[in-house]
Amino acid sequence: MNPLRVTIWNEFYHEHTDERARANYPDGMHECLARALKADDLEITTAWLEKDEEHGLSEEVLANTDVLLWWGHCRHGDVRDDVTDRVVARVQQGMGFLPLHSAHMSKPFTRLMGTPCTLRWRENDDRCVVWNVNAGHPITKGVPLHFVLEKEEMYGEYFFIPEPEELIFLSWFDGGQVFRSGCTFTRGLGKIFYFQPGHEVYRAFHDENVIRVIANAIRWAKPPQAREFRAGASMEPVV
Repeated sequence: MNPLRVTIWNEFYHEHTDERARANYPDGMHECLARALKADDLEITTAWLEKDEEHGLSEEVLANTDVLLWWGHCRHGDVRDDVTDRVVARVQQGMGFLPLHSAHMSKPFTRLMGTPCTLRWRENDDRCVVWNVNAGHPITKGVPLHFVLEKEEMYGEYFFIPEPEELIFLSWFDGGQVFRSGCTFTRGLGKIFYFQPGHEVYRAFHDENVIRVIANAIRWAKPPQAREFRAGASMEPVV
């Protein structure tokens, strides 16, 4: 069986501009994730905003991506619209898409959701308890009924997204706020899983449960069958 082709995309800005982020992720969050997710059945490549003129997401790269992870925060507007169009089209054709943390405001995710995707937030070293509310789901395989992140940015309701097809995780924070922190959607033939942990000044991507969730989600979001990913391609299966 051929390995799943995974591209991890990261804005890769805070790691250069914020000492706290650099201390947590000296090589960038994308490289931290790539190392943590390394497995025989995953072929992982990385890309970032300023990798090249197309942010590392050329037609060829996306044509060879089964699942795309996306982390962005303060430079959503710098992502080219034609690259956004390309990502959205690939998702609709069957590519899996995993927006992480503040990628809730990324151009691809807001386009795919059709809503503002806004929420309440607070950066105050909040303790976060992530509750597994869908214990039979493939994304929660091997994940306990709850796990704790000692410090995480608070995300709270109301989260302005469409009604999720499945609610997988619900997070609680010290201030009493709750948040739909793991949600699935389908757009066209593509599966989408939004997952909340991952603020750059904290260490969520070093947490074994967070990594297990993301690894499970990659395998869950894989295209249902081999498809021809190219601009304007039919969404019919390749025969």
